[in-house]
Amino acid sequence: MRGVRGMKTRSVTLNVNGESRTLDVSPETPLIYMLRNDFELNGPKFGCGLGECGACAVLVDGRSVRSCTISVAAVENRRITTLEGLGTSERPHPVQQAFIEMQAAQCGYCLNGMIIATAGLLNRNPDPDEAAIRTALSRHLCRCGTHIEILAAARRAAELMRPAKEFAP
Repeated sequence: MRGVRGMKTRSVTLNVNGESRTLDVSPETPLIYMLRNDFELNGPKFGCGLGECGACAVLVDGRSVRSCTISVAAVENRRITTLEGLGTSERPHPVQQAFIEMQAAQCGYCLNGMIIATAGLLNRNPDPDEAAIRTALSRHLCRCGTHIEILAAARRAAELMRPAKEFAP
């Protein structure tokens, strides 16, 4: 079979938010296309397409990655978690809850990446200092000016995560 622009396709199995699906796709296809088009998930945003803005971030095996620059072949059979897979509106993930409590959203375009980066940081370091938080969020672009609230939300999420280890993706 041939895919986009003559690239060969093959079956690729993706595990997204606990759901495993096998798709016929070119292995070089950026993950974001599969997430948005095939899984119909809107959390990861297509921003720059170069891995610079962070709007497309997802967790792969608990670590934050840019879904616009990683191929589906690179994440095959690995655990992918999007914003939608972190929590629910009835029971939000502690990071989502912290962003709500601290009113860390304005336009919301960067929010997916900020939340995912915070969750990834807290998976690696449950008690980050201010420098670690700033470093984890530094490559995520936000033009709305809610940086202070986003930093406060990351600190609050660390507090909320201490008793809530069952949320680890």
